[in-house]
Amino acid sequence: MLILASASAIRTKLLSDAGVEHQVLPASIDEASAQAGSAHPAAVAEQLAKAKAVCISNQRPGDWVIGSDSVVSVDGRLFSKPRGRDEAAEHLRFFSGRTMRLTSAVALATAGRTDWSHTDAASLQVRELSSAFIDSYLDREWPEVGYCVGVFRMEGPGVQLFDHVEGSHFTILGMPLLPLLKALRARGLLPS
Repeated sequence: MLILASASAIRTKLLSDAGVEHQVLPASIDEASAQAGSAHPAAVAEQLAKAKAVCISNQRPGDWVIGSDSVVSVDGRLFSKPRGRDEAAEHLRFFSGRTMRLTSAVALATAGRTDWSHTDAASLQVRELSSAFIDSYLDREWPEVGYCVGVFRMEGPGVQLFDHVEGSHFTILGMPLLPLLKALRARGLLPS
């Protein structure tokens, strides 16, 4: 059995669209503890992905578990998911005219230990955002974007936040999918 340790609808869709049969069993982890001691975005994303995978793998030791997470940094500052609409607007005002670095990690665990992990990053140039645009955008997208680090869904109106992006589309959506598929094939979990 392959389990996705995430409640993310887009991660489930990415796996389903790729033909990867899986169950969803979201991990409940203390994110602050999981990322303690690291301020580097790649290390934080990887620690969170591993923690999710291992958490569910401890509950289901005979299964393979996928953990995935993403972090956003702008000008060296790490951002978490907004705690409310006002904080989402603050984040968007801070992102305006700056380059956002989105780092996504994915991990595989079995028998309570991490077997494999991969981290990838993308750069997203946020255009200048007016207060009127931010209000209109949040009127349309809230509360859904409240569950998204970076306050956007690239597969929806969030694409309007950006002038330019560099990096894997899958990484931007929240999971480095191609490396994961390769790892699943290498372990005999997908046909090769």
